[in-house]
Amino acid sequence: MNSIKNVPARVLSRRPGHSLEAEREQFDKTQAISISKAINTQEAPVKEKHARRIILGTHHEKGAFTFWSYAIGLPLPSSSILSWKFCHVLHKVLRDGHPNVLHDCQRYRSNIREIGDLWGHLHDRYGQLVNIYTKLLLTKISFHLKHPEFPAGLEVTDEVLEKAAGTDVNNIFQLTVEMFDYMDGELKLSESVFRQLNTAIAVSQMSSGQCRLAPLIQVIQDCSHLYHYTVKLMFKLHSCLPADTLQGHRDRFHEQFHSLRNFFRRASDMLYFKRLIQIPRLPEGPPNFLRASALAEHIKPVVVIPEEAPEDEEPESLIEIGTGPPAAEPAVVADLFEQTFGPPNGSMKDDRDLQMETLKREVETLRTELDKIQLEAQRYMAQLKGQVNALEAELEEQRKQKQKALVDNEQLRHEVARLRAAQLEGERDRGLREEAEKKASATEARYSKLKEKHSELINTHAELLRKNADTAKQLTVTQQSQEEVARVKEQLAFQVEQVKRESEMKLEEQSDQLEKLKRELEAKAGELVRAQEALSRAEQSGLELSSRLDALSAEKDTLSSVVRQRQAELVAAQSLAREKEAALSWEQQRSSRERDELQGRLADKESQEEGLQHRLLDEQFAMLRGTAAEAERILQDAVGKLDDPLHLRCTSSPDYLVSRAQAALDAVSALEKGHAQYLTSTADASALVAALTRFSHLAADTIVHGSATSHLAPTDPADRLMDTCRECGARALELVGQLQDQRALLQAQPGLVRIPLQGILQLGQELKPKSLDVRQEELGAMVDKEMAATSAAIEDAVRRIEDMMNQARHASSGVKLEVNERILNSCTDLMKAIRLLVTASTSLQKEIVESGRGAATQQEFYAKNSRWTEGLISASKAVGWGATQLVESADKVVLHTGKYEELIVCSHEIAASTAQLVAASKVKADKHSPHLSRLQECSRAVNEMAASVVASTRSGQEQIEDRGECWGPGAAAGLGAGAQMLTHSSLAADTMDFSGLSLIKLKKQEMETQVRVLELEKTLEVERVRLGELRKQHYMLAGAVGTPGEEEPGRPSAAPRGGTSKKPPLAQKPSVAPRQDHQLDKKDGSHAAQLVNY
Repeated sequence: MNSIKNVPARVLSRRPGHSLEAEREQFDKTQAISISKAINTQEAPVKEKHARRIILGTHHEKGAFTFWSYAIGLPLPSSSILSWKFCHVLHKVLRDGHPNVLHDCQRYRSNIREIGDLWGHLHDRYGQLVNIYTKLLLTKISFHLKHPEFPAGLEVTDEVLEKAAGTDVNNIFQLTVEMFDYMDGELKLSESVFRQLNTAIAVSQMSSGQCRLAPLIQVIQDCSHLYHYTVKLMFKLHSCLPADTLQGHRDRFHEQFHSLRNFFRRASDMLYFKRLIQIPRLPEGPPNFLRASALAEHIKPVVVIPEEAPEDEEPESLIEIGTGPPAAEPAVVADLFEQTFGPPNGSMKDDRDLQMETLKREVETLRTELDKIQLEAQRYMAQLKGQVNALEAELEEQRKQKQKALVDNEQLRHEVARLRAAQLEGERDRGLREEAEKKASATEARYSKLKEKHSELINTHAELLRKNADTAKQLTVTQQSQEEVARVKEQLAFQVEQVKRESEMKLEEQSDQLEKLKRELEAKAGELVRAQEALSRAEQSGLELSSRLDALSAEKDTLSSVVRQRQAELVAAQSLAREKEAALSWEQQRSSRERDELQGRLADKESQEEGLQHRLLDEQFAMLRGTAAEAERILQDAVGKLDDPLHLRCTSSPDYLVSRAQAALDAVSALEKGHAQYLTSTADASALVAALTRFSHLAADTIVHGSATSHLAPTDPADRLMDTCRECGARALELVGQLQDQRALLQAQPGLVRIPLQGILQLGQELKPKSLDVRQEELGAMVDKEMAATSAAIEDAVRRIEDMMNQARHASSGVKLEVNERILNSCTDLMKAIRLLVTASTSLQKEIVESGRGAATQQEFYAKNSRWTEGLISASKAVGWGATQLVESADKVVLHTGKYEELIVCSHEIAASTAQLVAASKVKADKHSPHLSRLQECSRAVNEMAASVVASTRSGQEQIEDRGECWGPGAAAGLGAGAQMLTHSSLAADTMDFSGLSLIKLKKQEMETQVRVLELEKTLEVERVRLGELRKQHYMLAGAVGTPGEEEPGRPSAAPRGGTSKKPPLAQKPSVAPRQDHQLDKKDGSHAAQLVNY
């Protein structure tokens, strides 16, 4: 590669940046992969290699910034397993990470607390563990930040502990309390994990069990150090303070000691912990702090993490290939300037940068490979050390066997010499044969004894299983009483199951050993047969005899050693069986004691439940009596209003009285049902109380409105209605009084109140006006008929307006044609808007019927909602009639036979009728219905079109008046007509009897009256203008002929006042009889829409 001298500063400053960024990106990528693989939703323990990479990352960046930047983005609230693994990884990072991790975690205390509180409120098994684990982590962070001399791993020397405690007894006392709190958090987490494992009957070899048990490794490490430190501090406190003062500390330590010892014992029995951690064993009893010499007897518990082979590394792309050109390929440089200084934009890298990056990648690769090699070397060293120890033990055993073999060899030599000396003696040979047969028979006898022992063990195991089943059955009976009993039973069942599994495993091992021993005995028996044959052949040949004797002696030696070994194993199995029997008998005794204790607790609970039941019955009746007393006061108040003179001015309608009476009858049915339920179960009076409350209010309401209805009724029905109301009140008060007495409650008959209520209902129906009665089955047909008639009227109005438009174009011209076209166009737009409104109202009406009728028919729905249906019919009639009147008024205006005011009044009437139709449709519609939104838009469009008709009418009227046509004979005629109308109105006010008019006729006369009011207002305004002109002319003439001295002082000030054309206040308008149903607008006589029959 070409060497470059005097490299520019911008190139030098750019090189390290790229390498640092690449290194940072590689670090972030590695950390992200490790965090995502360590903290996931799989119910499996966190792999050690992923946690180790995260911990190394904290040492690499000297903090936990990267870890928290990725951990914050994890969806911890969505998965309890994810939160549990997060807490496990955070615990590892706090223990083994960089010291600055504590300060970084302090900034995220609120996040940890929120996760714990979230899962603490949910009923999730992992969620409860997460809640406890987060509290432990917060306690750990607070403790180590307050006491920085204690690292997160809790590994300090005794000198550091003495220095941290100091000499102030208050500091020692406080430090001991904080360590007790620390230990409580650790033990609470372990107890919660074991409780869930017992409940789920899980074993430590299942992934779900290992996922819960994995964090307990860190808990064991923390607890071992905390136990040692608390023992030291307790001895130091007892040397400074009296024993009575520290009684609470001792009690708390003893409780933690027994919990910790139980925790270590249960953890050491699990196979999962045996290969991962060496758990120390605590002494049988806690230290005696009252004796200072007991400190020398204390042994610090040491937890050992064995070095094991690292897990297989998953292949990861630590080096990204293809992101840049290879180092071996030189770049082609064409220009000397670019070769020296690089490209102008600085976007490409030279060969030295590429080589540096490649070398850094290779260094990282070699570093990871070196770490793997070191780990493998440590693993091999550990394995070799174990093999060396095993070989040394085996070598020592071989040496012992060699010495024994030499001794046996000497003995055999002497025996062979004796055998050679007695080769001719066959009896000697037969004696040896008999001795071998005796040994074989002895071996068979031992085998039979072993078999009998095995049968005894099987029988003992079956008996234990039966006892276990009986115990489980008895515990199952008491399980339903209390949750505490259930937990005790589950723990006992788990322990019995564990003993059963251990017994089965031992029995299986013993059966396997017995089978193996049987096979070996059979093999040895065959060998003995062969030895006998060899001995028989030894009689024929001395040389063969000596060789066979050597083989026989060797086989005999092997057989004797095997027999001795089997005897030792049998003795061990017998001792183990005795231990198991003793343990099982102790467990049975403890189970019986616990069962007796639980039965006693159950009896106490039953007595407490009986007391609570009596108390509940008293409280229920007290609540019923209080409700009945309140109901009695309500009814007495209602009955008292029957004779109250102030109530004589109150009135009500028969329709409302009928509705109240029907509701009261329904309440009586509910009251009867609630009374029957209370008599069936006196422990629950909620139904009777609710029914009594509703009945009292409805009965009082019925009585009050019955009295108010009688004020407007004829004399005879009014008297009968008042008597019926009094009877209803008397029977209701009698019923309420019976409900307040516990003995009279059983004979109470709520159905007696139904008779006067039915009488009130019948009288109310008789008092209803007969003219408004419409058969309910006809309402549905009337709605459809009126809506169809309205649509037809609107269509006919549109056609008539088009015909009038064509006639106006032929019959008129000029200003009149322009005014007529403008008015008719606005009327056409108004009719179109009304057509859309009727269509939208029909769609909304169908939607209301379909959503509200359920299984009923459309006719039944209209009959059920008769008032709403009548209002809808009234609004539809008003819209159709208004459209017809608008067309007639427009026709008269175009033909010059009508008045503009009639057109204005019709427009206002149509706006009011459409508002009535919208209100009638909106009563039962869903507020989120799209048809309702469409109907409201159409209503606004109708109002805008009606305003357009009014505006076009007034502008046309003003345009015609500006041309001077209003001062002709028509004006005088209008004035005369106005005077005549005023006279007619005055006469009509004297005889205002509208009892014989229908709704449509009343509407028509109302519109005619509004037209007359507008005409009179117009005439009045014209006359005011004329009066002003007359006064102005009078003042001008008076000033021309008169002298200045003849003028009155106040007269010039009247001229400008008379020239104004403002409308007078309301008091100056013509006297018109007031109307209660409609109020005229001050300007144009429009009135608000009123709903009919609602």
